[in-house]
Amino acid sequence: MDFKLTEEHLMIQKAARDFAQTELLPGVIERDEKQIFPTEHIKKMGELGFLGMMVDPKYGGSGLDTISYVLAMEEISKIDASASVVMSVNNSLVCWGLQTFGTEEQKQKYLTRLATGEIIGAFCLSEPEAGSDATSQKTTAIDKGDHYLLNGTKNWITNGGTADVYLVIAQTDIDKKHRGINALIVEKGMPGFEIGAKEQKLGIRGSDTHSLMFTDVKVPKENRIGEDGFGFKFAMKTLSGGRIGIASQALGIASGAYELAKKYSKERKAFGTEICNHQAIAFKLADMAVQIEAARHLCLKAAWDKDNGHNYDLSGAMAKLHASQTAMDVTVEAVQVHGGNGYVKEYHVERLMRDAKITQIYEGTSEIQKIVISRSILAE
Repeated sequence: MDFKLTEEHLMIQKAARDFAQTELLPGVIERDEKQIFPTEHIKKMGELGFLGMMVDPKYGGSGLDTISYVLAMEEISKIDASASVVMSVNNSLVCWGLQTFGTEEQKQKYLTRLATGEIIGAFCLSEPEAGSDATSQKTTAIDKGDHYLLNGTKNWITNGGTADVYLVIAQTDIDKKHRGINALIVEKGMPGFEIGAKEQKLGIRGSDTHSLMFTDVKVPKENRIGEDGFGFKFAMKTLSGGRIGIASQALGIASGAYELAKKYSKERKAFGTEICNHQAIAFKLADMAVQIEAARHLCLKAAWDKDNGHNYDLSGAMAKLHASQTAMDVTVEAVQVHGGNGYVKEYHVERLMRDAKITQIYEGTSEIQKIVISRSILAE
């Protein structure tokens, strides 16, 4: 097996690292504290090609592979997970879903602008009573001939207030259960579409999370993605790729905290020497490094599977499960290595610890990943 990255991969990794360090790092604490959406930074990410990394260049994308996406996601997430979750949703869920299953007209109308960052997208699956249980959609899209009449509520929607295009999963025929679900493209400003208040969150506080309300919203038939009843499969296939993005985000949060802890341990002295020379700290750093390296390999394996046309349901779920646990373990230990300073905002690790928790929740909780994994391994 060849574990070397290509020159192109290294170039993309460096570009993402440089952008994160020079553009995202200044002001990241203030954006977190005041819940400021990084509007200008997201615009620059679009200009650099980070919002449509895997989109075909004919639709304005960068035409890169999933490995490149994982590398870039890790570097951005080391510094600002609020920015990287925008990148993840736009790439993994919205752009990929439209490019893979959308019509040519839908791609020309929406994908070209999403890939360049002219607009950003949102993926709307979760509901008050249907989060991980995607089959229990209460939002309805009633077929009215030339349009659907959309009614319902979605919650926990990333980019909820700033997106221009929303991919909404809704039930059209309840008797058909999951085979009666459709995926619709909804535009901001459609009559009857309202955006609720911004959520006050523990972590990724700079990201834009809202509930969405639909009241008799008329959605043209041409805005349906795929055939009638394809919505559930669309959601599941899209979420499988989304797990790779979130796994990469978790990896970045962990590696960012590890790098800060290692640097601090070489500077802080206690009992006459740098604390990295004490086994209690050195062993923590060793455990962090092992967990991160394992998470990185799982992320890259899932990306490789996707790029090579293999089924990546299992590898993606494994990557997300392990990487999200690693993010929690490493960030907690990074705070511990910093001691009292770890509890102070200016050292960044307390923010990374708060950001880490969400990676165990969205794109399916850790328990959901275990269901996916166990079903796959028991079917062998």
